[in-house]
Amino acid sequence: MLKRLLLIPALLLLIAVSIHSDAVLRSTTALAQTRSIPAPADVLGFTPGDDRKLASWAKVVEYFKKLAAASDRVKFEEIGKSTMGAPFVYATISAPENLKRLNEYKEIQRQLADPRILGSPTNPALADRKARALIARGKTIIAITCGIHSTEVGSYLSSMLIAYRLASSNEPEIQEILRNTIILLVPSTNPDGVDIVNNWYQKTLGTPYEGTDPPELYHKYTGHDDNRDWYAFTQVETQLVVDKILNVWHPQIVHDIHQQGAFGSRLFLPPYMQPVEPNVPKQIVEGYTELGYYIAKEMRAAGFKGITTDSTYDAWSPSRAYSHYHGGVRILQETASCRLATPITVKFEQLQSREGYDPQKESANFGPLWRGGEWHIRDITNHMTTAAFLLLKHVAQNREHWLQRFYEIEKEAVRPRKPGELAGFILPTPPSSGFSNTFMLREILRRGGVEISETDKGWLVRSDQPYGSFAKALLEVQHYPNLRDSLGRPIPPYDVTAHTLPLLMGVIAESVSVPFNYTLRKYSWGGGLYGFCRNQSERLAVYKSHFPAIDEGWTRWLLETKSSTTCMKPLLLEDAEARAGNLRTNFDTIVIPDQPRNAILNGHRKDTMPSEYTGGLGEQGVKALREFVEQGGTLVCLNRASDFAIEQFKLPIRDVTDGLPRTDFYVPGSILHIELDTNDPIGAGMPKESIAWVENSPVFEIKSDPLALARVKIIAAYPKDKDPLLSGWLLGGDRIKGKAALVEVGLGKGRIILFGFRPQYRGQSLATYPLFFNAITRH
Repeated sequence: MLKRLLLIPALLLLIAVSIHSDAVLRSTTALAQTRSIPAPADVLGFTPGDDRKLASWAKVVEYFKKLAAASDRVKFEEIGKSTMGAPFVYATISAPENLKRLNEYKEIQRQLADPRILGSPTNPALADRKARALIARGKTIIAITCGIHSTEVGSYLSSMLIAYRLASSNEPEIQEILRNTIILLVPSTNPDGVDIVNNWYQKTLGTPYEGTDPPELYHKYTGHDDNRDWYAFTQVETQLVVDKILNVWHPQIVHDIHQQGAFGSRLFLPPYMQPVEPNVPKQIVEGYTELGYYIAKEMRAAGFKGITTDSTYDAWSPSRAYSHYHGGVRILQETASCRLATPITVKFEQLQSREGYDPQKESANFGPLWRGGEWHIRDITNHMTTAAFLLLKHVAQNREHWLQRFYEIEKEAVRPRKPGELAGFILPTPPSSGFSNTFMLREILRRGGVEISETDKGWLVRSDQPYGSFAKALLEVQHYPNLRDSLGRPIPPYDVTAHTLPLLMGVIAESVSVPFNYTLRKYSWGGGLYGFCRNQSERLAVYKSHFPAIDEGWTRWLLETKSSTTCMKPLLLEDAEARAGNLRTNFDTIVIPDQPRNAILNGHRKDTMPSEYTGGLGEQGVKALREFVEQGGTLVCLNRASDFAIEQFKLPIRDVTDGLPRTDFYVPGSILHIELDTNDPIGAGMPKESIAWVENSPVFEIKSDPLALARVKIIAAYPKDKDPLLSGWLLGGDRIKGKAALVEVGLGKGRIILFGFRPQYRGQSLATYPLFFNAITRH
């Protein structure tokens, strides 16, 4: 017995030594593995989040390539080229055993995304049984999209920090994430903008202009609107994400990482404030609410301050939320900014209220208070990476829950519709040859995964299909709620209020209810995507301010897009050339895109930017433009630029909405009804009635002077006896009844054409493209 007792300590020591050895071996192995995985600093020369440090796109791509080469958890691929030819890339990150079976998991996703594959809609029990088996095997799919707004630099920097931890860490939490999820990480959805911003930052580093935004759009054509393209799919970057990632993988969650202004909350997380677009499934609302509250709660517990939910950002427009109509929850994360990568100091009293919260007061949806202080790019990356890993933790620990929710959304989407419910929409079958806007609308729907049948009644878009809610959101008229604050003032939408593509494109979409009888025809798709450009010899210039205007980019996109016809190649007219004068020698037509009048006239102040980017057109530029028109040139002003022309050229017109408070007149991005003079060359070829995209737009009234009346032609006006609103939100519509929306004013030998709307709005308003083209090509 004694001998046995003496053996026990030795045995325990042996066991302890063995356990310790195993732990050391595991630790040493993990350390060796970590050391073999390159950290971002190994490639960049700094750690993302270091003050005053940004990376080029080439370095970001280099890092991800080296990471994928060193780690069996990372697959990295280029899926196309950006607008300016940069590689468009993403990384798939998961456990090695999952990466070996990606096709299997894609197939599981495909079947859960379309329960019709699993069984007849009339036999849901069979589909449910098959779905349970798929859910037991499947993985939660999360797409993390970074860097769409390129001045929000923390996002693309954080992508490398997120990828490195996932690739190198052996923490149990990370291992659980890798086992249960497949992460699709897009380091930047605007690679060109990474370099546009980085190049400007390096140029101004150490100067008084350090941390300013570049004096050009950070996407060649769309600038900030690259995040407003998620149903029109006009840009190559949007198309790549939709075609090669979202439509392939059908993610349950899209984590969209952004930054916001410096003087509000430190972090926004869902739920979104009202209104929610009515075609967003209730399970999506439940999902982003659950996940947003979870992340906010955990971050507050960890000591993060200044967090808000249910404020600032709504869930109305599908232009920002493709996933909401495709079974996936969009988690928008907005972190407070500094000056690019340059730190700032914010005083508590400088914090400003946003819609739904006051950052100087704790409330149910805001807190705890952040008392101000220094704010660094490291603070931004810490917020971004912390939120990302909390999101991944939740979805990894609740894998079946997220997959089941995804299946329930799609199961509801494909269920047979009852009598009286919406059966779908009929689009008229266009001619087999020649351009038709209906072809364009069809291609948009098809890119969004919508099925379209050719029938004896026309093209049928059925409601009972996986993405029927996406089609319905785009094809029906919007009725934006009349939201007011406690003082009766309208609460502005975060973006716009209308997205009715048939109206914007001049296409009829007729809703039909169950029962709806039709006969299928054999597919005979023709037409394809057609161009809108004309091969013109006109010497055309587009004014390009150093105070970047998004509408200028959209105007160039419309004119330069290559499709089935040869497009115009407009020249760019910048401030210095305009001020130099003699414009008629070089140009027949000059377009001033939508921009506030003060930005056009004065541009950047002299103390805010290098001198070559300041000053705007100024008095000299106005004088040169007047001479240009008087000598026979055509000046075309779009939307707010029309107010600039009215004011600077003393035109015999007034804007009847100028200075009106929002309580009297308000139209924040809506589709209005206009009536056209089709006998005028600008209205030639148009129907008598059309649409106008109206957003911060002037409305014209001609002064009663007989000389003024002789100089002005009204080409489009709002109806005298009808509600001008077609889709969206309009307050004070009676004020504009019978008023002009498009006029031409003679000046010397030339003319000034004033659009009181945006005829080429975001590449969507095909219905009014002809007005714009007629205006810039007729002499």
